[in-house]
Amino acid sequence: MCLEFWWLFSLPFTMEPVLQSIHKSIEQLNKHIKGIDQQIDDHIDQNPDLKNDKELLSSIPAIADRTSLLMLSFLRSHTFERASQAAAFVGLVPTQKQSGSTIHGRSRLSKAGSSKIRAGLYMAAIVAIRHNHHIKGMNERLLANGKTKMIAIGAAMRKLVHLYYSVLKHQQPYQADY
Repeated sequence: MCLEFWWLFSLPFTMEPVLQSIHKSIEQLNKHIKGIDQQIDDHIDQNPDLKNDKELLSSIPAIADRTSLLMLSFLRSHTFERASQAAAFVGLVPTQKQSGSTIHGRSRLSKAGSSKIRAGLYMAAIVAIRHNHHIKGMNERLLANGKTKMIAIGAAMRKLVHLYYSVLKHQQPYQADY
């Protein structure tokens, strides 16, 4: 049984047929997801350019398969001249709420672009802050300068986009000592 739906089993015993139906639906969806994942892997294996790009993205520490596939699909489906354009397209640029001399709001991320890409980058940034020494150092510096944790995470997300872009543009694996 799936652990995410433990609360279903606390319902009265008369709900057993409904629970069995839900469990079968969940199993069916999981099989369908595994099939789609297999199709994606097969497609990447058949295309040498995609396979090479995925391996290049995976060379960045703390980057898992899902994040590399997400960024591969994003960066290959758009053409950007610079990494800053890719970061802006995702919505990782600060915006300010300001009007004249009386309203001065705090800066925040613009949130333009795909929220799914930002969500994937958020989790990747959390992992990278712990395992990638470049991003970890940047995070510590920002926190020491009085920035909030969310600002530091946003900066880590932007840094990851720059790393992804440069690895794909130059077709060189990530070099930690560079």
